[in-house]
Amino acid sequence: MPRSTSPDATAPDDASANAAGAPSTFSAPRVSFWLGVAACAVLFGYGAWQRRWIADDGLIVLRTVRNLLAGNGPVFNAGERVEVNTSTAWTYIIWFFSWISRVQTEYVVLTVALVLSVAAIPLAMLGTSRLYRGGPGWSRLRGSGLLLLPAGGLVYMALPPARDFATSGLEVSLTIFWVALLWYLAICWSQADRAPVERRERIRYWALTCTTAFVAGLSWLVRPEMAVVGGLVLLVMFFAPVGLKLRLALTAAAGLLPVGYQIFRMGYYGLPAPNTAVAKDATGSKWGQGFTYLMNLVEPYSLWLPVLALAVAMPVILLSARGARAPLTGRFRLPRGGVRGLRDHLQRPAVIVVVMLLGGVIETLYWLRQGGDFMSGRVLLAPLFLLLLPVMVIPLRIPSRRPEDSTVRGIARLATGTAGAVVAAGLWVLVLGWALHATTFRGQPDGTAIGTSGIVDERAFYSLQTGHAHPLTADDYLDYPRMQSLQEILRATPRGGVYLPSFDYDWWFIDPLPYPRPDDVPQRQTVFFTNLGMTGMNLPLDVRVWDQIGLAWPMASRTARLEDGRIGHDKEMFPDWAVAEAKAYAKRPALPPFIDPDWVNQARAALTCPQIQQLQASYSAPLTFDLFKRNLKLSFANYALRIDRVPEYTLRMCRMDVPPPLTEEQKSMPRP
Repeated sequence: MPRSTSPDATAPDDASANAAGAPSTFSAPRVSFWLGVAACAVLFGYGAWQRRWIADDGLIVLRTVRNLLAGNGPVFNAGERVEVNTSTAWTYIIWFFSWISRVQTEYVVLTVALVLSVAAIPLAMLGTSRLYRGGPGWSRLRGSGLLLLPAGGLVYMALPPARDFATSGLEVSLTIFWVALLWYLAICWSQADRAPVERRERIRYWALTCTTAFVAGLSWLVRPEMAVVGGLVLLVMFFAPVGLKLRLALTAAAGLLPVGYQIFRMGYYGLPAPNTAVAKDATGSKWGQGFTYLMNLVEPYSLWLPVLALAVAMPVILLSARGARAPLTGRFRLPRGGVRGLRDHLQRPAVIVVVMLLGGVIETLYWLRQGGDFMSGRVLLAPLFLLLLPVMVIPLRIPSRRPEDSTVRGIARLATGTAGAVVAAGLWVLVLGWALHATTFRGQPDGTAIGTSGIVDERAFYSLQTGHAHPLTADDYLDYPRMQSLQEILRATPRGGVYLPSFDYDWWFIDPLPYPRPDDVPQRQTVFFTNLGMTGMNLPLDVRVWDQIGLAWPMASRTARLEDGRIGHDKEMFPDWAVAEAKAYAKRPALPPFIDPDWVNQARAALTCPQIQQLQASYSAPLTFDLFKRNLKLSFANYALRIDRVPEYTLRMCRMDVPPPLTEEQKSMPRP
């Protein structure tokens, strides 16, 4: 049965407008809305371009893209199947456009990120504007007294972190675009007639439903935590009274790609989630640091002011905009008929609004629990975008007098409309004034140093460290300390070994491979450094790059988070393990002075632990069908495996004997 319309869903002036015919192309709502859309797109695009850059972490994605283009597979280091990038969709989008255009990957990611970021706000505004329509047309918005003004979009684009991460090479741009697209499609679906009579309309409804479900299902591939938002939308669609056939179709549309990739991920990488979830301890808890991170975004810009104003004033605006009322603002009635009655109310705009707001709250709480991030504002941008969706545009209806306004009811209507218009106008002026203030206000330190909170303005930091106002390419990062000296020392030592950063920026410690080299020791150069992006992009693909945090090195990702460590960098694997796994020469004076030969010896023994060998085989052994099946079965065990960064403790965890201390003769190279 088609949904019934509330008797009071159309105001008197709406009825007269409908009777007058189709709405004018240049109606006030249409003109004000599209002017706001154009202004937001131009201003956000200009602001993002003025702060253009690519982060070191953004370059990490490009190293994987390089390996894909070279035929090494979706890996960071050739021969090691480790999923270093959190967003699967972002990796393959950049790979696709790099492959089809043959343009330098840095410029590809810059272009794609900028386009998606700029498109996200107009798309979200378009979805919100539909809340003030009675249906697919603009007839409910007819009338010279109604304006649709940008609000939530202004709040988001005014924040400097939002403009910073519009072109950072990270998946923030994809995430907010996906949120905006899902919002628009879900609102369209909620307003569609679920029982159309004409065949063409039925096909459109099926296509809209399956497309919305498909986009919602992509959440797991956009960012794993976004599965909460996509999952909530899918639950609403699944339990809505859409019919069994369509329910099966939307389930297939939502699950086919993410489930297929999940099987591939578990068999190929041997993990049920990206390795970043292990390295960053996605289920960990650092509430105190999380609130510090929240305040780092809110306090400098007084972000609480526009958010609180929009949250408090929105009910007043909606109640006063009766002429622009859609099912969202219709008279509320409790559903009758128990569960069936509740299901009949699921396909409504109000439900989609609640779902998105709930998703934004859950995402915010997740990142507070996780401890946030080391880049100012980055991981809270998507939750903020979700919370701002219902107020991306706000209605301002200037009330007009009618002949019946001499009655008590008419006077009350006029007074309510006037109050709502005053509130809406005051709110918009407040938001506009705050946006101008936030745009020009330097809320974060200048990036010269990392404070005690561990949070930094990442763009300012790398602009200062590289000497480039807009570091965009890997070549720009060659001016970062240690990068040029690393390239020189690699060229000078082709026999291979482990390269460790020194306390001086101009040189590196080298622990060479044994010479003559045993057959079981591959000739390979292994760089052990935190900055994976700039390092990986400025080195050949046959050079292995590991990090202390564990993004690209599964051994390091299995260690515990340090309670007092810098957020996002709170895992610190000892380099003794890197020397041991790379099978470098573990004797003095070849061994760097800060590495203990006894620890290297113990780490080599610990690497023979059955659980560790199983882990190493899952990502480094030649991939066969049998290994693929074994990885599927053991992926959750590999995810849960933890080791201690002190080799002796790992040996005891594995119930293995600790090797006796080495003698001085065993620790040193034989004299010639």
